[in-house]
Amino acid sequence: MTNLTALITGASNGIGLELAYEHAKAGGNLILVARNLKKLEEIKQAIETNFKVKVTIISKDLSVKNAAQEVYNEIKNQNLKVDYLINNAGFGDFGFFVDTNWIKEEEMISLNISALTQFTKLFVKDMVARKSGKILNLASTASFQPGPKMAVYFATKAFVLSFSEAIANEVKEYGVTVTALCPGPTESGFQSAAAMENAKLFKDKKLPTASEVAKYGYKAMLDGKTVAIHGTLNYILANSIRLLPRNWVTKITRSVQE
Repeated sequence: MTNLTALITGASNGIGLELAYEHAKAGGNLILVARNLKKLEEIKQAIETNFKVKVTIISKDLSVKNAAQEVYNEIKNQNLKVDYLINNAGFGDFGFFVDTNWIKEEEMISLNISALTQFTKLFVKDMVARKSGKILNLASTASFQPGPKMAVYFATKAFVLSFSEAIANEVKEYGVTVTALCPGPTESGFQSAAAMENAKLFKDKKLPTASEVAKYGYKAMLDGKTVAIHGTLNYILANSIRLLPRNWVTKITRSVQE
């Protein structure tokens, strides 16, 4: 593990930050990408002090077109090699599609889908050429069904799961693995960012921590697991959905969201 470098997007909080700590604990170097430069600087200092690894930080708004290409170019200019790509950056929004804000949804699609796909496109070529590398894409249990009141978010996560499974199949023969991590509701900053603290999905529930999800996801990536659903109940629900009529699934999901 020593000296293997992980690039983590959305690394300033939540699951992304905890994944950074997991990799640092294992002795790996880090390239952390997020918008908040001050937060990144604080994280860099803390990790380098506690774990004696090298942390490179890049402040970038990944919802902007071609931001992934700019990050890739900067990494190449610094002669850094990415062994693990962790596409964690993403956010959601809560409300009926007719009422939600298009600008926010456009940014969500750009971040959750376009940036993730472009990062994968850029770095997987290097990994295939080296015949080694691992990619972890943050999907969700939302990937398995439509989501009334979070229609765009659920759709973006369905893309991440489908895309990851397909690419995993394509690059397996080159010694490269792709893992889609599918956590359920998690104790993180996601709820407040999506304005859904009072939804039944989250309210008054004991949720797994971002640290617990990160530990599970990091191990799944190392093991080369293609689809990693965190939590036994989440696993059962995600797999049972395919046995139900689609309109039932949509109704149930809406009930849980409200």
